[in-house]
Amino acid sequence: MSESRSQRFVFPPWANYLMPAALLLIVGGGIYTTALLTFAGAPSSTAVGYAPVQPIPFSHAVHAGSLGLDCRYCHTTVINSAFAALPATQTCMNCHATVLPDSPKLALLRECYETGLPIPWRKVHDLPDYVHFDHSAHVNKGIGCTTCHGPVQTMDVVRQVHPLSMAWCLDCHRDPTPHLRPRDAVTRTDWDPANSGRTQRELGRELAELLRIPPRLVLENCSTCHH
Repeated sequence: MSESRSQRFVFPPWANYLMPAALLLIVGGGIYTTALLTFAGAPSSTAVGYAPVQPIPFSHAVHAGSLGLDCRYCHTTVINSAFAALPATQTCMNCHATVLPDSPKLALLRECYETGLPIPWRKVHDLPDYVHFDHSAHVNKGIGCTTCHGPVQTMDVVRQVHPLSMAWCLDCHRDPTPHLRPRDAVTRTDWDPANSGRTQRELGRELAELLRIPPRLVLENCSTCHH
């Protein structure tokens, strides 16, 4: 009798639980993946909109916008170094020794100048430690400051406007031509590709060859950003 029963079943009885279990895994996995991707792309996860209060109320809208100061006046190492240096106290005092010298807002600046202590600026754009980002490599290949940092010339308080995620960076690495500009225009916040008489795509292809932009295979390689 037992032999005849076993011959009537292709699968053992416990196989009946496989289908519900598989459906549970598929549905549960889909919900988990959707939630993970939604959370990973949310502004709270990518820091989009992050705008810390600085110890001294420095307005880029005034300095880079109204006054037209070049980015390199304060961020002196951006052309030659991986790190874009923050301005030394002396750099600020070059102007503020005579401009608004008694302003209460600049009390900390004067204190740091007198004591020799650095201004405790708070970092806005902070990549993970396992990511190697070289400012000089980007600006010398025609990537403008506003491409990553947004229209800082309009900001009284600097904020992060792009996710700076791996996917965001790879979009540019796979096709940098929409973002390329002449090297003498990388720090210009008012630069407009239309003034060149060509479309951005046309100009980008020309600059990619002129500036010897590495091929996509190199730019997509893991070791490019993760040393």
